[in-house]
Amino acid sequence: MAPPATNSPGEVDSGGRPHVMFIPSAGMGHLIPFFRFIAALAGQSVDISVVTVLPTVSAAEEDYFTSLFAALPRVRRVDLHLLPFDASKLPSNDRDPFVLRWEALRRSAHLLGPLIAGAAPRVSAVITDVTLTSHVIPIAKELGVQCHVLFPSSATMLSLLAYTPVHIDKKAEQGSDIGDVDIPGVCRIPQSCLPQVLLHLDKLFTKQFIANGREIINADGFLVNTFDALEPVALAALRDGKVVPGFPPVYAIGPLMSQQNSVDEGGKEEGSGSPVAWLDEQPARSVVYVAFGNRCAVSHDQIREIAAGLEASNCRFLWVLKTTTVDRDDSAVLTELLGEEFLERVQGRGLVTKAWVDQEALLKHPAMGLFLSHSGWNSVTEAAAASVPLLAWPRGGDHRVNAMVTVSGGVGMWMEHWSWDGEDWLVTGVEIAKKVKEVMSDEAVRARTTRTAEEAAKAVAEGGTSYRSMEEFISSVKATVAS
Repeated sequence: MAPPATNSPGEVDSGGRPHVMFIPSAGMGHLIPFFRFIAALAGQSVDISVVTVLPTVSAAEEDYFTSLFAALPRVRRVDLHLLPFDASKLPSNDRDPFVLRWEALRRSAHLLGPLIAGAAPRVSAVITDVTLTSHVIPIAKELGVQCHVLFPSSATMLSLLAYTPVHIDKKAEQGSDIGDVDIPGVCRIPQSCLPQVLLHLDKLFTKQFIANGREIINADGFLVNTFDALEPVALAALRDGKVVPGFPPVYAIGPLMSQQNSVDEGGKEEGSGSPVAWLDEQPARSVVYVAFGNRCAVSHDQIREIAAGLEASNCRFLWVLKTTTVDRDDSAVLTELLGEEFLERVQGRGLVTKAWVDQEALLKHPAMGLFLSHSGWNSVTEAAAASVPLLAWPRGGDHRVNAMVTVSGGVGMWMEHWSWDGEDWLVTGVEIAKKVKEVMSDEAVRARTTRTAEEAAKAVAEGGTSYRSMEEFISSVKATVAS
């Protein structure tokens, strides 16, 4: 047998397949849609490489990278070694570990040029995380390579990103505060719903956000984990150039779901005592699932109020509890947080775990009846696809914008007056119990959620809107090889 052919830098392999290089960022909210899209693209006659930075910020991220390369051995790993970055010179309130990783990636972004230029086969297109766009897009353009952006949040949030630089420039001329943001063709987003950090223009994240917002107009396209029936207004406004004239093509390719025999998303053990085994013993639509994402740390006092509310609701519940921003730092013990008496009282009808779970699989379980969530975008789309009503309790960042979509898109309800990060008052157990019982018995909410789930299934089915968007994107990338 002849030895396998090799490629010199810049050469396209004999199969004529396009080579797509993915440049992910940090944070599971960003990585999950990346990995799901990579798995979906892997079966489309496309060569794939993934820029990888280790060590990761969280243990969950490291597990995901390991699983990705194990499940998809044809996907190439391209290591990026970050330059030293002294975060101690930044103000203490600018040291969120994930924002710091984004900044470290941005400061090392010039190292990506040689990785892209020297890849074999020649890179046809780059797909970058939105947090890196102000650096990656110019590099790709200089190399003559397509640069697409995989956006991990809602199309409504994308419209806010695109319009924010315009809005801030106008406010600067007027000498006024940020205020409400009236996005042309989309909606007015009250100042109270904006990511809190955007109210402070000197913050590291805000500077990143604005710089990325100014550069995204130069991208070749946007891949968004949403579907037309969920956000018809925002998608139409972006595509029609109402938000920003000349905006790049927007491919709504969601809801992105895990692929069979692909990346292991964790928490799939089915032994005695596992969440799945426990759910198997519960009646249909009887369980309240409580989870606030991988980055949202709820205060101990609020945790105790949530516990009181779940107990008083008399509903069955599965609670994935997190007390720190980074999972490696979470050493809290459940008995110390909640008390042995609480755990004994709810034994049988409630399960509390600190383990990483496969949320997508849990939401699809027939026992699920309600999802009390921070309204992170992956959670919203997973709930929509699984037909589980979502009770949104935004914690920060893009969560209130996503909660607006949760309501308008028929995914669930939003408690607008409940506190979020930076507010020092508690939502009481009494109020939590009342709302949980109310939504669990609300047939109108359930009916809207069912209709949204049907639309989600149609979108990704052959001939659906997201299916066609995926085909259009793949065709645009393959055209670079043909030309």
